[in-house]
Amino acid sequence: MDAKRKNVWAIAVAELLAMSLWFSASAVVPQLDAAWGLTSAQRAWLTMSVQLGFVAGALVSALGNVADRVPAARLVAASAAAGALANAAIVLVDGAVYPALALRFATGFALAGVYPPGMKLIASWCKEDRGFGIGVLVGALTVGSALPHLLNAVPLAGEGGMPPWPAVLLAASALALAGAALVAVAVEAGPYAGRIAPFDWRAAHKVLVARPTRLANFGYLGHMWELYAMWAWVPLYLLASYQAAGWSTRSARLAGFAAIAVGGLGCVLAGVVADRIGRSVTTIASMAISGACCVAAGLLFDHPGWLTALCLVWGFAVVADSAQFSAAVSELADPRYLGTALTVQTSLGFLLTLLTIRLVPVLVELAGWRWVFAALVVGPVFGVWSMARLRSLPEATRMASGHR
Repeated sequence: MDAKRKNVWAIAVAELLAMSLWFSASAVVPQLDAAWGLTSAQRAWLTMSVQLGFVAGALVSALGNVADRVPAARLVAASAAAGALANAAIVLVDGAVYPALALRFATGFALAGVYPPGMKLIASWCKEDRGFGIGVLVGALTVGSALPHLLNAVPLAGEGGMPPWPAVLLAASALALAGAALVAVAVEAGPYAGRIAPFDWRAAHKVLVARPTRLANFGYLGHMWELYAMWAWVPLYLLASYQAAGWSTRSARLAGFAAIAVGGLGCVLAGVVADRIGRSVTTIASMAISGACCVAAGLLFDHPGWLTALCLVWGFAVVADSAQFSAAVSELADPRYLGTALTVQTSLGFLLTLLTIRLVPVLVELAGWRWVFAALVVGPVFGVWSMARLRSLPEATRMASGHR
């Protein structure tokens, strides 16, 4: 295996393992609710605190150009290990909700040193096939994010036939530690890596004021308005649908895992397509499909089989475009501060997710499950508009070897 392939796949596997931390607590909300008596807000904050921690970590990294001044492989390995330890420590504060939320914040803060630097590492090995390379990485991240739902579907002797929640959290931490070790021993930067950049406090600002990168980031924001709310709540929506129909709870959890994990395939295939026909066209098509699914999901609550099929299509499309926004920014931004540009993008996107993740349970309490996801369609509509505007700019020819 040549060095490029070895490094790309090693980075992807490491990201898959490390990102299992993200939804490790969200996946076990039913067990934690039974054990701790969580409020609706606390259930939402088990995910939102990770998002907020990620945003804080990403802002610190962006303002300090950390991803461009620290060797990326070293940063990813250290951050994955720190996140694993913070996540595992939740077991030690059993029943103390607010210390658990603080540890979830710390986990998210650490993951800001895993995801954007991981994309920078991929970009250092890929040029003409950068959409595919980052697509493989985001696909791996997607499967990793779904892993806790799979772990929680394992039929162990736990409450409701589910495994005890500490087992799921500790398993996710063990996977993240394995990812940290893999990066430490098997990954290095590629030939397209820039030199260690000098500190420039204006680097983050430039990403926001330049029109091409601003529009690419607008597209990403539209995508993120929908993505994490879908990932966080669709597994519970499927569970509610299955339970209302008298279907198996374990089957519902497997369906929730599949609805997220199928996005890994979407990321890889969209990367191949985007490198050949263009990032704008690919992202617009992906957001059009996922936006339609936002609206259609409410029609199928009483039909869990059809709802599962829809959620598989939705899960495929909702994240298929994710890597292409990052690939676009990597092609449009100053290559010396690529890590900073990607960190700015992700920090803004994850900050926005705080709103929609919290919005869904509020709407559920007001109107029930059936139509809450229709509120997410605003994001894809805005994203389609932004990427159509970007495609019309002359700078768009810098994307995907001129394919816009």
